[in-house]
Amino acid sequence: MNLARILDTDHEKPQVTKDLFEAIPDATAITEDLLQIGQSNILRLTGEFWTSGQRQASSLQEISYRACFKPQLPRYFIKRFTSEQDVVYDPFSGRGTTAVEAGLMGRGIIANDVNPLSRILTEPRLVPPTANAVQDRLAQIKYEEKLAADLDLSMFYHRDTESEIVALKRYLAERKANGKEDNVDRWIRMVATNRLTGHSPGFFSVYTFPPNQAVSAESQRKINEKRKQTPEYRDTKSVILKKTKSLLSNLTDQDRANINKSAMSAQFLTGDARFTKSIANESVQLTVTSPPFLDIVGYASDNWLRCWFNEIDVEAVTGTITMAKTIEQWSLVMGDVFKELYRVTKRRGWVAFEVGEIRNGKLKLEEYVVPLGVEAGFSCEAILINSQIFTKTSNLWGVRNNKAGTNSNRIVVFRR
Repeated sequence: MNLARILDTDHEKPQVTKDLFEAIPDATAITEDLLQIGQSNILRLTGEFWTSGQRQASSLQEISYRACFKPQLPRYFIKRFTSEQDVVYDPFSGRGTTAVEAGLMGRGIIANDVNPLSRILTEPRLVPPTANAVQDRLAQIKYEEKLAADLDLSMFYHRDTESEIVALKRYLAERKANGKEDNVDRWIRMVATNRLTGHSPGFFSVYTFPPNQAVSAESQRKINEKRKQTPEYRDTKSVILKKTKSLLSNLTDQDRANINKSAMSAQFLTGDARFTKSIANESVQLTVTSPPFLDIVGYASDNWLRCWFNEIDVEAVTGTITMAKTIEQWSLVMGDVFKELYRVTKRRGWVAFEVGEIRNGKLKLEEYVVPLGVEAGFSCEAILINSQIFTKTSNLWGVRNNKAGTNSNRIVVFRR
């Protein structure tokens, strides 16, 4: 396999040869070395394998979520390791980046996450309504006036905005309880959940930080005091419609055809990635995922307001999310995850396991992940390090990289 195949960005070439990660023969910006882990020497390839400029991601992917990778990452592996009808799986689905990208490419989809918000944010984007359908539905929703939430949200919202949010929350809950919720309702729920808090008038809230992750009420009061701001009124229906149009802005007819077809057989699970009995043995061609990074990111606590809006018990969710405080605890959990991945992966199937360099670079998770995968039965084909310009968001949740000024995706690639 030559370097041209590895760097190929033509997503219309689904066939992948078995020698994908053989030595790179030509001199380019991609560097190659061997990383010794235990008794094994693992091929390590470093450089820019994908950038946001190589191919504009689908507008459908523009849903903010803490600790998520860019769509170019799963696309890179999906186009190399799968063909149409193959199943792509993400056991830690988060905002659904892998699932949506697999759908856009016409692949089968399995998505799992212990956080029920994951399905709320992902499934509606596989059956997107038209902007006109959303506009019509919003016009049908009648907002009662002077409603108040059952908790103090005055530091986030103008009282009229809060009333609209509560009215929408009740409408969606009633539609679901009565069995009348359809894809338009689920889309509106998804967009509203995504617009609850943020850093511009395109969100329901006053300016808050970090973008679209709900800080605590006390922290928001301090932000308001520091910025000398008070919540202004936001027209929630207008915000939802504007974001809808943005999400659909570059969706092509072929994209719609692909995702609608993929959605028909898509499987959504809400549970522990170590126990996925509903996934058949040897049914997955490719897994692309990024697990929770030790105790860096409080996934559920970041989403307490989203959980409130969707009537999800945030404490119950928090108790089910893996937030190991030591590498030993984390490795025990991930070891069981790899055993389950081995069970569901097809023979000669692949796993692309994205990890981070954390705790100021003192801990490189790939050095722990490789033995876990091998012990489960996989062979480690390579480690890809995709180095890009450093982003503030990565710094916020503690994921660093090997050089100041760069942001690295570190992907351990296994094959069964």
